[in-house]
Amino acid sequence: MQKQPEDSLAEAFRGVARQLRHQTQRTLAPWDVTPSQARALGVLTRHGPMRLGALSDYLRIVPRSTTEVIDALEQARLVERRSDPDDRRATLVALTSRGADVAAGIRAARAAEAEGFFARLDEADRTSLARILRNLQD
Repeated sequence: MQKQPEDSLAEAFRGVARQLRHQTQRTLAPWDVTPSQARALGVLTRHGPMRLGALSDYLRIVPRSTTEVIDALEQARLVERRSDPDDRRATLVALTSRGADVAAGIRAARAAEAEGFFARLDEADRTSLARILRNLQD
């Protein structure tokens, strides 16, 4: 049975996604951080301290999962919980100085990872791929 062009495209996309996932796991290994934890560090780097609910929204995961991510990051001393100065009943999650350093290291490593992965493509192909992926995201 011959594959349909859509199946071949879908399989190729899944294969690339799988390669990227494995590469990301290797890249994050020195910091002993999961991809979800790295995403949380990135959000806190870009947006600063925030409530868990807001972080859940940014990460697009349920609050219970966000709590587990933050618990692990807090245990690793990469984030801390603190009182919200605007509402003392609420808690904010913030990067520690160690967390900020780890986040910066991860950001640099991920940029190098992406550069190496996409180096096989010339500039025109990279531009086309970026446009196509943005269209698929929308």
